[in-house]
Amino acid sequence: MKHSLSERRLRSNPILQKLTREVRFSVDQLIQPLFAVEGIKEREIIPGLTGVFRDTPTTLLKQVESDLEKGVNSFLVFGVPAGKADQHFNYDFTASQLHALKKRFGKDIFLSVDVCLCSYTSHGHCGILNDAMDHVMNHESVEALAKAALAYAQAGADCVAPSDMMDHRIRAIRNILDENHLDQTLIMSYSAKFHSGFYGPFRVAADSAPKGDVKLKNRATYQIDPANPSDAYRCSVRDAEEGADILMVKPGMPYLDVLQDLSSRIPLPWAVYEVSGEFAAIELMAEKNLISRERAHLEAWTAFFRAGANMVITYGARSAREWINA
Repeated sequence: MKHSLSERRLRSNPILQKLTREVRFSVDQLIQPLFAVEGIKEREIIPGLTGVFRDTPTTLLKQVESDLEKGVNSFLVFGVPAGKADQHFNYDFTASQLHALKKRFGKDIFLSVDVCLCSYTSHGHCGILNDAMDHVMNHESVEALAKAALAYAQAGADCVAPSDMMDHRIRAIRNILDENHLDQTLIMSYSAKFHSGFYGPFRVAADSAPKGDVKLKNRATYQIDPANPSDAYRCSVRDAEEGADILMVKPGMPYLDVLQDLSSRIPLPWAVYEVSGEFAAIELMAEKNLISRERAHLEAWTAFFRAGANMVITYGARSAREWINA
């Protein structure tokens, strides 16, 4: 006698549900973003990003100490200097924060740093503009980004993470690192970064929104059109060939199809960035008692790993151990 398969038998109790679970992850696979801000006297809250702050050099060290106690040991630092410029940037502030973190915590942390110019420029774009202020110049921007990556690596960063989306910046960064005997420094490329509407809270945190009297009002000329997934594939293949060690899809939830496709076709470790708008959407719904904060965040992270991510950058990493073990 043939018996029909009952899927419900495999869901019949919580212990069995965990035994048969296909996708598993831990806090060890999560990366916590940090904002190091020059010129502020005390840490500042970030609208929508519960438990995340714009930190002073002093509070930054205290925050990482607290995060280590919560099981987080991987970080992505965003440096926000007080002074803005159009070119000839000074990377000393961000470099000094990296140096202080590695001096204090050493090999207890894996320290990545965002490499971009949006927090450095007076106009908020991710590169150097031409005289007409209507176009980001690729070659000049790549030169500045490579210098930033070198400064950060020399300060102790384990990994540099270029997020600018300029052409061939991975090759330039890999070359300058190798030439300076920093061949062990990893490159985590934002290889599939889309021109998304989900970046709002981050741009407040990093003081990086396009602004001022410039003709170029958005980043559509250098970030990927959400309707062009093949562009994401081409950029990721190029970055892999130029020396990236880890590739990334950003944002996460609206691009699960892209993550699944790219991670299955390009055999490198894949990161996904649960961006500020995604994270804040859950937080704001939770504040209105419209959703379970813990359940929603865990469900989102599960989706990322299910789609092929090896690691997730999320503002909730410091709460993950508590939520996972609840």
